[in-house]
Amino acid sequence: MRRREFISLFASTMVTWSLPARAQNAPADGPQGRKISLVGIVSPSIPLSAWRNSPPMKSFLAGLHDLGYDEGKNIAIEFRSAEGNWERLPDIAAQLVSLNVDVLIPNVCGAPLKAAMQATSTIPIVVGACNDDLVEAGIISSLAHPGGNVTGLSKLTPELTAKRLELLKELLPNASRVAVIWDPGYSAFLSDWQELRARARALNVSLQSVEVRSVADLDRAFAAIARERTDAVITFSDTMTYNSPTRVAGLATEARLPLISPFRELAEAGCLMSYGPNVPDMYRQAARYVDKILKGAKPADLPVEQPTKFELLVNLKTAKALGVSIPQSILLRADELIE
Repeated sequence: MRRREFISLFASTMVTWSLPARAQNAPADGPQGRKISLVGIVSPSIPLSAWRNSPPMKSFLAGLHDLGYDEGKNIAIEFRSAEGNWERLPDIAAQLVSLNVDVLIPNVCGAPLKAAMQATSTIPIVVGACNDDLVEAGIISSLAHPGGNVTGLSKLTPELTAKRLELLKELLPNASRVAVIWDPGYSAFLSDWQELRARARALNVSLQSVEVRSVADLDRAFAAIARERTDAVITFSDTMTYNSPTRVAGLATEARLPLISPFRELAEAGCLMSYGPNVPDMYRQAARYVDKILKGAKPADLPVEQPTKFELLVNLKTAKALGVSIPQSILLRADELIE
């Protein structure tokens, strides 16, 4: 039941989809000689067969369409994916740069953004949904004035990670041990860990770090969590869990573990709760950055946006299965109750 709605990723080979690419780095022309702008997308894991229908990319394309861009007429997309082989990301980014794209989009921070920045310091880079602190990482000068060739949208991940722990503690006041599932190959999550550890100390909660670098590691991870008699689980904002909602939800349910995620997709798949911004909506907003850059704006002058509204989803069916009673305080704040 929806309470209210707010308006506010890729197996072993690189794949490519494109509408007319530029021959020898020359601009392509559309009908009546209009220039076709070229946008390159760097994805770590979304496969070619699924990229157009993945919620973030679908929203991004819809956003471009709403702004007057029609593929084959005035814009072309070069989509390339490492399909899970992240070591290929630098080659993918370099190949897109060799095509002289107008805008380069790593759909997330971490390794994809690093690969894009290594490939070019001049082509504008727009991050679709960044999970890292771009200022602390030294990627931009400030949110208001990025100052280089990188801009885009940030998910406010560090602050929200601590908030998710608070929600778990509100749900389970006696919880004293919480596992954190995260992919260090995606990001070091330095700011997330700093915020989370500080909040855990204040709440008298001990944290169990559980590294998961692939979907194949999930079974081992949940088995380790179960052995430690952990009270609940938090997942960080990485693509591995985002792309495996059904698997994560199934393992959490089997282990009878309340799990809170940054992504609504996990709550919809059967995890207990999610709290965070709407990721597909952020990609729709990323289309506005592309539009501004194609019209002459410089990324150095485009402020990095952060979401101002967040969705709290509670899966009541899962709560019943786990024998967890949801406090009225959480029910009243929930944006969506899944029954």
